[in-house]
Amino acid sequence: MKKSDLKNLIKPLVKECINEVLIEEGLLTEIVSQVATGMSSQPLVESRPAAPAAANNNQADRQRALKENRRKLLDAIGGDAYNGVDLFEGTTPAPGASQEAPAGSVDLGNPSDAGVDISSILGGASQIWKAMK
Repeated sequence: MKKSDLKNLIKPLVKECINEVLIEEGLLTEIVSQVATGMSSQPLVESRPAAPAAANNNQADRQRALKENRRKLLDAIGGDAYNGVDLFEGTTPAPGASQEAPAGSVDLGNPSDAGVDISSILGGASQIWKAMK
């Protein structure tokens, strides 16, 4: 038996079976009603928990805590260990985990950081290429 003959024989039987299951047994109606129910429900929305009250300290409290922390660090290493020089003078603390960027955003570093000047890297490139010729 050829493939085309078998196809012509089986196609009407399969079509009749599918029609019977979908229409006569009500499967199509059930599928449509479930889809309509799913479309009418509200979408799930993720909400972030409110920031703890401790995170809302004012600037003066943070500065005071920072100075206290620096004083403790200097006391731990010994005030005379570096001839009384404040190793942490003019420094700022590294950003902590509380300053995380939202998911999917690009971390370009601290906006106040000037970065590294790379303007002189290619400044002598033309002279190098001339020397290589």
